[in-house]
Amino acid sequence: MGTPQGRWVILAAVLGSGVAFLDGSVVNAALPAIAADFGAGLADLQWVLTGYLLALGSFLVIGGSLGDLFGRRKMFLIGLVGFGVASLLCGIAPSVEFLIGARILQGAAGALLVPESLAIISSSFALDDRARAIGAWSGLAGVATAFGPFLGGWLIDSVSWRLVFLINLPIIAITVPMALRHVPESRDVHATRHVDVRGAVVLAFGLGSLVFALIEGPAGGWSVGEVVLAILGVGALGLFVWLELRTEHPMVPLRIFRSQQFSGANAVTFVVYGALSSVMFLLVVHLQTDLGYDALAAGASLIPVTVIMLVFSPRAGALAQRIGPRLPMTLGPLVVAAGTALFARVEPGKTYWEAAFPAAVVLGAGLALTVAPLTATVLAAVDDDHAGVASAVNNAVARIAGLLAIAVLPAAAGLASTGAGLDLDEGFARAMLISAVLAAAGGVIAFVTIRRTEPVFTPARTVVQQPCGDPCLRSRDEQRRAA
Repeated sequence: MGTPQGRWVILAAVLGSGVAFLDGSVVNAALPAIAADFGAGLADLQWVLTGYLLALGSFLVIGGSLGDLFGRRKMFLIGLVGFGVASLLCGIAPSVEFLIGARILQGAAGALLVPESLAIISSSFALDDRARAIGAWSGLAGVATAFGPFLGGWLIDSVSWRLVFLINLPIIAITVPMALRHVPESRDVHATRHVDVRGAVVLAFGLGSLVFALIEGPAGGWSVGEVVLAILGVGALGLFVWLELRTEHPMVPLRIFRSQQFSGANAVTFVVYGALSSVMFLLVVHLQTDLGYDALAAGASLIPVTVIMLVFSPRAGALAQRIGPRLPMTLGPLVVAAGTALFARVEPGKTYWEAAFPAAVVLGAGLALTVAPLTATVLAAVDDDHAGVASAVNNAVARIAGLLAIAVLPAAAGLASTGAGLDLDEGFARAMLISAVLAAAGGVIAFVTIRRTEPVFTPARTVVQQPCGDPCLRSRDEQRRAA
């Protein structure tokens, strides 16, 4: 952590994954402007978000597997270039349908960026510094997520909503040469030359069918086609599990879920990130359409979350390394739930300082407590060779949680609508309270399941290719002694 190369690695990983996290949230502030530009309704806006999350969640795990197999830096660079091309297509989209298609391409490229960035950190840093490095990564990546609506609002008010996508291009142009120069190459030396394409396709079909039914069903009165798609989606997800159990080289090695810690941490991820995605989606739109905020003011409402995560996430990672992850992972989601519930008070007639600000402060504190220990806990359950798959699984769980929450929650809270136009006033508070219950469940799950920190696998050997080109083969203990 104290070396220049260590700081360069973290910076490159944060910038690379940051554009993917940023585009998961920056578009929220642009939704009303996109709706006005294209005459889009709530279902169209759901697809602008869920199209991205669908591709990201479906292919994250196979993206991590590709990095373990062919090299994490190589896949990271391919993801950067692909994300830049897709961002350009989003920025020039002539219709909402074109925009949704480009967002799906963005998600597919992001599926390489997110797991590789975290796997690069996990495989590059000495064992004693790994939790702090992950804490710095998660804090800065969380800032990118929380900063997104503010940046989007400023760009929308200043120029156009299209700049929320085009802003990725200069960031990627800086990150590519940085990664080439400073990021070491690493891979799983035991990985077989096999990619589970069948598993990825079945997972994408299952999620896509289910999400399409969940978004279009409430608006269209649940036609026969939508019911059939929902059934097919559930069946495909069951088929995915069956295939992974019987495939010699599965996309998701289900045996990693034998670890109570790994399974518990991913369950916490699912409910907490589902709640967070609902807040990020609905709050910024609610502030603009129902309370009269402009895009900049609506995006700026979440600045306290950004500041708190930037300051306290690394400290939370270090705390979890000293006392174990169970306490922060139990308290963090409960604090997130309290902040989410406070957002129910955001309504016409209330000032920002009365309602939104206290909620944002509490939400930021909860996320700072949760994110870094959660990420470190997931990676502590596997050895270095499985870092790519483990981080990919956890990130896939987070994106799929957001995907399903955005698809389901509006209808559950009475916000589903047909045609163009947005009105979230009725049902917004109900949606926040449902999200708060989801987040609180994460604290309960962590208390019950998070017990230990030792890896479930025995230490394995991994190839680390230094930027100078000299490969070294080290065990985990050898890396620690060398550090």
